[in-house]
Amino acid sequence: MNGNSLLVDTNIILYLLGGDKTIIPILENKNLFISFITELELLSFKNLSNTEIVIVKNFLSECSILDINSKIKELAIDIRKKYKLKLPDTIVLATSQYLNIPILSADNQFNQVKEIDLIYYKK
Repeated sequence: MNGNSLLVDTNIILYLLGGDKTIIPILENKNLFISFITELELLSFKNLSNTEIVIVKNFLSECSILDINSKIKELAIDIRKKYKLKLPDTIVLATSQYLNIPILSADNQFNQVKEIDLIYYKK
């Protein structure tokens, strides 16, 4: 991947869609990727209105969504064993590692994972 690509974590998208405009310059002119985990998390929130579903789907349509594959599984297993994070988080981190691109996240626990390039967003 090139230096213009970024994996975006669920919390960042929630902040952005919730009106946090400070994230926009970080995402501008980037090829945005998300894990299928993020897609599932965003669309499975309880009580999403039809309008909110459309907004989320419109955002997702601007991203490349990466499904799991055998290499991501292998990387996720290694990350989970080493850092004892939640399985969805390890899959997202493994996706970043697999793509060899930075991940933008506000999850402080991701700081401990040395195998990824984290852009930590502090709200």
